[in-house]
Amino acid sequence: MRERSKIQRAVFVLAVLFMPAWTANAQEKKSENPAVKPAPRDAGWVKRHEGFVAIAKKGNIDLLFLGDSITDAWGGEGHSPKSAGANVFAKEFERLKTANFGIGGDQTQHVLWRLQHGELEGIHPKVVMLMIGTNNTGGHSAEAIADGIIAIVKEIPKRSPHTKILLLGIFPRGQKPNPQRDKIKQVNAIVSKLDDGGKTVKYLDIGDKFLEPDGTISKEIMPDALHLTEKGYQIWADAVKEPLAELLGIK
Repeated sequence: MRERSKIQRAVFVLAVLFMPAWTANAQEKKSENPAVKPAPRDAGWVKRHEGFVAIAKKGNIDLLFLGDSITDAWGGEGHSPKSAGANVFAKEFERLKTANFGIGGDQTQHVLWRLQHGELEGIHPKVVMLMIGTNNTGGHSAEAIADGIIAIVKEIPKRSPHTKILLLGIFPRGQKPNPQRDKIKQVNAIVSKLDDGGKTVKYLDIGDKFLEPDGTISKEIMPDALHLTEKGYQIWADAVKEPLAELLGIK
């Protein structure tokens, strides 16, 4: 019995001694995650970013859309008037003093870079609607992608302390259920924990609204099983109107 007790004490001592190293190693691995390292893209991308910085400097923005190509195609200033969501954007969101800072192809690290390089300078939007991460799914783990999204959620209040965030779960992709959708579900499960009841963050997963009863995605909603049609953008708008009005303080 005494021998067993000695062994247990020895194991405990070793655990205490090596715990800082384990913790440091875990932190180091997290810091190596490319999804959390702010990074720019090519010259054309930088030019679009600079256009958003110019829009921000003009001010008068209460609601900001932030994300990748799925957000990009909402349209609005700085986007193609032929964007799939442009008509819905004009009808549902322009009156709310809304700007759209979505750029096609962006991953979490790119949005982080944009935020750190002027896209919130001059504005303090009441709400940011954020949906990002689908472009990370090809090369990053669910945990890495979630860390990238969390980094963005933490970055926004550094630049605009009173801005609330409507954090959308990543939309499903692929015509039928597939491993990529499974990864997206894992990411969403992690980031959903950021929800604090809308005090600073409200999480909302509207992905099921784009799916048929059998789990497939109709071409009327997503022709390529990723990007939305105008009908898809109307579904999105209808799903977020009430939560956005609540966060914006509109009765």
